[in-house]
Amino acid sequence: MAELSVILAVLSPAMTAILVVLGIVVLIVLLLLAQFFSLWLQAYMSRAGVSLGELIGMRLRKVDMRTIVLSKIRAIRAGIEITTVEMENHYLSGGRVPNVVTALIAANRAAIELTWKTATAIDLAGRDILEAVKTSVNPRVIDCPGADPVRGIDKVDAVAKDGIRLLAKARVTVRANIARLVGGATEDTVIARVGQAIVSGIGSTNSYKEVLENPDYISRKALDAGLDAGTAFEILSIDIADISVAGVEREANVGAKLQAEQADADRRRFQAEAEKRRALAVAREQEMKAVVQENQAKVVLAQAEVPLAIAESFRSGNLGIMDYYRMKNIQADTTMRDSIAKPEQQGPAGVEPPTEPKR
Repeated sequence: MAELSVILAVLSPAMTAILVVLGIVVLIVLLLLAQFFSLWLQAYMSRAGVSLGELIGMRLRKVDMRTIVLSKIRAIRAGIEITTVEMENHYLSGGRVPNVVTALIAANRAAIELTWKTATAIDLAGRDILEAVKTSVNPRVIDCPGADPVRGIDKVDAVAKDGIRLLAKARVTVRANIARLVGGATEDTVIARVGQAIVSGIGSTNSYKEVLENPDYISRKALDAGLDAGTAFEILSIDIADISVAGVEREANVGAKLQAEQADADRRRFQAEAEKRRALAVAREQEMKAVVQENQAKVVLAQAEVPLAIAESFRSGNLGIMDYYRMKNIQADTTMRDSIAKPEQQGPAGVEPPTEPKR
């Protein structure tokens, strides 16, 4: 007994130290397990199938355990089978697991075909998959054109064949197309295409009155153009919300206003045409004066050649001196007869009539 008591006395400090160390280790293990136990128990009671080993692995991989466990519980309770590994992979890829799970649940309730692979691809592409599902369930209305406070443009400006400018605003009802959400064009493309269709439709009408009387012609033509091709949306309807004549939105009588403007435009056009004709006439008159001056110059040149011809006739012997005198006498007689045949000009009292200059 004495030897046993000596042995116990020697081992007592060592055993105490060992027991203390073991107690600390057990306490640390219990504290660590306590962090996982509540989540494991919650998953177990929800039949989510998440083990303690998977929770510890998530902790080591720096994955938010609570996000994964709660998302899987929601998916399982909604009848959607998604493995824990798939959720972890999407989380580590930078995806939003709760958002994707919510979108899958909403799509499942709305009988929309949406797989986990497609949903995660859309989420990683930067699109809001939950918003897309909501838009697919509840179609959204887009104003065309969109509000632009910088440029101050809130209507589409188009011109009919009669030259009248029209301002139109449309409301486009769209539904998200899940299959084309990845790689599909955004709302801006839809708004641009609808605006182009409105401009084309108004431009093809003969008169602005046709558009004002039948605005649904524009919307029908826009719908038939297949504007949603290649976009992430499906256009359900295009409605012309407002259409008016540019510059006369506040006029009570649009027709009278346009007629007055047309009459004023016609007046300015006729004045321009008359001024054009007057300018052409003035130019023609100046051309004729130039032609007259040119012909007179030719006459003067021809008259200057007469003395030369007479001198040449003298030198060649074809004209004698008596022939020349007879010609001069004939010219003098002709001038005298002309002066006698002309009536005497009556001038004002005390003023002699002008005499004909001597030649």
